[in-house]
Amino acid sequence: MNLQYIGLDEIKGPLIFLDDVEGVGFEEMVEIKLPDQPSRFGRVVQIEGKRVAIQVFQGTQNISLTNTKTKFSGHPVEMSLSKEILGRIFNGSGKPIDGLGEVYIDETRNINGHPLNPVARVYPRNFIQTGISSIDALTTLIRGQKLPIFSGSGMPHNELAVQIVKQAKIAEDQGDNFCIVFAAMGVKNDVADYFKRQFEEAGVMHKVVMFLNLSNEPIIERTLTPRFALTAAEYLAFKHDMHVLTILTDMTSYCEALREFSSSKGEIPGRKGYPGYLYSDLASLYERAGIVKSAKGSVTQIPILTMPNDDITHPIPDLTGYITEGQIVLSRELGQVGIYPPVGILPSLSRLMKDGIGDGYTRDDHSSVSNQLFASYAQVQDARSLASVIGEDELSPVDRKYIEFGKLFEKHFLDQGFETNRDIIDTLDLGWDLLSVLPKDELHRVDEKVLDKFYHHEKAVERFNIVTKPIINELKGDERHE
Repeated sequence: MNLQYIGLDEIKGPLIFLDDVEGVGFEEMVEIKLPDQPSRFGRVVQIEGKRVAIQVFQGTQNISLTNTKTKFSGHPVEMSLSKEILGRIFNGSGKPIDGLGEVYIDETRNINGHPLNPVARVYPRNFIQTGISSIDALTTLIRGQKLPIFSGSGMPHNELAVQIVKQAKIAEDQGDNFCIVFAAMGVKNDVADYFKRQFEEAGVMHKVVMFLNLSNEPIIERTLTPRFALTAAEYLAFKHDMHVLTILTDMTSYCEALREFSSSKGEIPGRKGYPGYLYSDLASLYERAGIVKSAKGSVTQIPILTMPNDDITHPIPDLTGYITEGQIVLSRELGQVGIYPPVGILPSLSRLMKDGIGDGYTRDDHSSVSNQLFASYAQVQDARSLASVIGEDELSPVDRKYIEFGKLFEKHFLDQGFETNRDIIDTLDLGWDLLSVLPKDELHRVDEKVLDKFYHHEKAVERFNIVTKPIINELKGDERHE
């Protein structure tokens, strides 16, 4: 039964309050009718006895306490869906804003999703190629995984998101069933235009569903945007058996909107003013990624968040790290010297990559390349730290070789550029070329048979124009002395 009430008891920020309300449910959709104004919509966000708080999507400006009519719909917020949403642009409330009219409705779904039975989940395997070497080789994205990108203010996470959308693909035999759901929250108009222009110019808009919430729009809409996006992703994955990559940017804007909304409700704040339920709220979004037995499709998530003051212990990245399966951390130091994408290798990891790479997925030497590149680059940092104390001239020949490897690794492997799209085979071959710069007996993380097959010092020297005689002679001199 639809109920309608006349008049309000209180207006507070984006919330309106009604007393003596019965028979309504949490998250129920509400229509707010105003005299001489278009109707607004909201949802029930708090119930205390017979007192109900309603979150108004379009804001509470010019709402009257006396002659406002509030109608409860009896169902939660829903989204109209069909396969026609591919190639369309929606606002944060799921309404088309591309001028192409309404979407033909195949079905409507609750934007809060439905709980997945853990027993019905399938362990994620098979990788998604982003065309970015530092991600594909070292922090591989696995289909069905949730792998966030930790960035900072002013860093090129928007460019990285665009590059992933343009270049991401799955195995060729399933390529037609791959699509992307892209949701931007709290972005400026020029950033929103940048996203749209890049996707259209790259010719990938036909496989993208875009949701845009602008910074000048109500914060309430910002809290709904990722839910609409994930609902669209689940529909395409589990109804049409598509493999969906969902990119959510910027989750920090979402969390700040949640903090402001929580403050309006008068809730007791937790760490840094964020609500105490921030963990469970983020989990309700991130856990909507995965694969289920009943469908051939999958939902993969890349949430992007900017760390306030580059603080990885801030509640947003901290809690995100607990829920997700790894992280890609952008390095400000690499960005300041012009390296793009500035992926910080050592603090980044993908916890599921071990089961989605290797023979049958990428190439049988992938794990060896990844482990050795990590170990060697860690050694580079140690050598650089030592050089900053005693000077590079005082380093041992091997440490100087690591310094040289580090420069080549950052120049040729990390500094890929915005337009370069590398196949995984090209990435692995480049990794071996770089590792072959180092002495063979320094590659401790690689099996001897694999090393014999892929190690090629002379080819690496020729490719990178390395002058090796002084270092080789020094190494031989040390051996003679011993």
